Amino acid sequence: MDQHARGRRAYEGLTGVPAEDALARIREQSPQMYATLVDYAAAGVVTHAELGWAERELVTVAVLAALGGAEGQLATHTRAALHQGHAASELLALCEHVALYAGLPRALNALAVVDEVLTASGLPGPPALRTVRLGDHDTVVARRGDEGPPVLLVHSLGVDWRMWEPVMERLAAGRRVFAYDIRGHGAAAGAPAATGMSGLGTDLVAVLDALELERAHVVGLSVGGAIGQTAAVLHPGRIASLALLAAPDHPVPEAFESRARAAETEGMDAQIAPTLTRWFTPEALAENTWGVRYARERVRRFDPADWAATWRAYKTLDVRDRLRDLQAPTLVVAGELDAAAPPAFMSGVAGRIPGSVYRELPRAPHMQTLEQPGPLADILDAFLPAG
Repeated sequence: MDQHARGRRAYEGLTGVPAEDALARIREQSPQMYATLVDYAAAGVVTHAELGWAERELVTVAVLAALGGAEGQLATHTRAALHQGHAASELLALCEHVALYAGLPRALNALAVVDEVLTASGLPGPPALRTVRLGDHDTVVARRGDEGPPVLLVHSLGVDWRMWEPVMERLAAGRRVFAYDIRGHGAAAGAPAATGMSGLGTDLVAVLDALELERAHVVGLSVGGAIGQTAAVLHPGRIASLALLAAPDHPVPEAFESRARAAETEGMDAQIAPTLTRWFTPEALAENTWGVRYARERVRRFDPADWAATWRAYKTLDVRDRLRDLQAPTLVVAGELDAAAPPAFMSGVAGRIPGSVYRELPRAPHMQTLEQPGPLADILDAFLPAG
């Protein structure tokens, strides 16, 4: 393979577009400039493995945004960053970061270009965010959709409301979809520790009150589903329906206490490997998808005290013998490859809830929204009412 062929191969691998198509106009204007871009830039620096292509594109977008006056190139490399697997939220966060170091004018210009590329790519803008007061702490609620039945999404332990971003836009068709940060997580980090699951269930109802919702359809993953079950048992009139994703109805006290103590004694870096291998498939970890990157950063930055407090609250889950009285329509979803809450376990949960619907999500691990968002959204869309 000669140098020109290596350059063409590298350019297409980086951007997803053949060089002869993307650079056709430059080739007409200046064959020498085209050769410089393909034979030297693409075949040279771009092929160096010290920076991966995904990292290289994010760096390039940041440099072009900071330079200013390079809107055409910025659009090209924003599209390439998407091709390399970067999420819209990462590119928007990059523009916000540029504002700190290159100033607001250049950051705003970059934001306009990035937004234009995201829109042209069919990607939705960020949801609306609102800060609400829940008794003794503040939290953030994200919202998509303006009409239809209200749906409240409750995330799993160790992450935040953004866990739901891959499915929120789909669920917002004909619905008002809300997602909030539970106590000790995200915007609610450092809040007074919950003394038990009853307190986290009460927080859920307080979110409904803050949003002026009498009832809502509640969807929860893992501890989020446990919180939903607790709220349904304590405040049945506030829960219109319940969707439990990889959500147990009873704790494993020894395991939960072990995870709490591990954070306190070893720190959060030591929790990354055991947590992510419990949450994701080996394939997703190898690809280092957005969901994996997001979850890794959430765990790494977590306050050990908040982590331990939530696991210890989780130990107090006490709904198993009370689910037989649950009146709300209930969906139970198990991931086929979930080692934390396997199908045999979750089918048992469904069996203890009269009239519940059980579904198994093919090839899904514990973090269903981050690895199988499309198929999960199909299941939830079929279960949840829409206006």
